[in-house]
Amino acid sequence: MNIYHIWASLKPGVDDMEFTAAVNEYLGRLQQDGLLESFRITRRKLGLGVEELLDFHIMVEFRDLEQFDRTFGRVAARTEPIESLHHAVNSRVARVKFALYRDFPDATREVGEEKF
Repeated sequence: MNIYHIWASLKPGVDDMEFTAAVNEYLGRLQQDGLLESFRITRRKLGLGVEELLDFHIMVEFRDLEQFDRTFGRVAARTEPIESLHHAVNSRVARVKFALYRDFPDATREVGEEKF
């Protein structure tokens, strides 16, 4: 599994529940369309955490890099209804950071040599 991590902070005045509803609608649609396996939204609790990683943490799971690439191609096409759902999330975000991790070891790992 490949896990795309998104850390975000909201623009001043943005309602946190409206943001999470927008994320659920956007990523839920991509999941419904078979473009991702699962996702979850978490929020820093009690102010604990690394400040650089911002307040919200969204994890999106992809079966493989082919699915990941297909999803990014769909979003990059900027066609409806995905474009409006994507905009509903992005328009509420002040700062964002991204990372891509994978389960390890995984099926692509060969003994003595790592494949990317």
